[in-house]
Amino acid sequence: MQIMIDANVIYSAYILPDSSIANIVKHIKSNHILVLCKHVIDEVESTIIKKRPNDFLFIKRFISDLPDDVFVLGNYDIADYPPIRDLKDLPILISAIQSKVDIFITGDKDFDEVRIDKPRILKPRQYQDEFMR
Repeated sequence: MQIMIDANVIYSAYILPDSSIANIVKHIKSNHILVLCKHVIDEVESTIIKKRPNDFLFIKRFISDLPDDVFVLGNYDIADYPPIRDLKDLPILISAIQSKVDIFITGDKDFDEVRIDKPRILKPRQYQDEFMR
């Protein structure tokens, strides 16, 4: 199965390496194909620069060890995709759709109202309950 994770999941796994979120990321890496999109990588790096600038080189290394594949979004027409409350999340949503991953994992509430068949949009806890039992 191919799974994409959002920036908030990566950031949490990085700053809390013994957390359930970090265990979810490890589980995905061990059992599935992890796909990241360029927008998510950029968002994590931007967050690190703001919140933990001394960790920038560490997060770059952490991220480079994560994905099996990196998806780079091409041109798109927003009219072809479902609406999302926060437009800055639209490229991430479109990347998840265009990359044809099976699951997109995010803690971002802006994705709660998105209605699509594929990928399934799951909270980290939903993934844990369904796939790690």
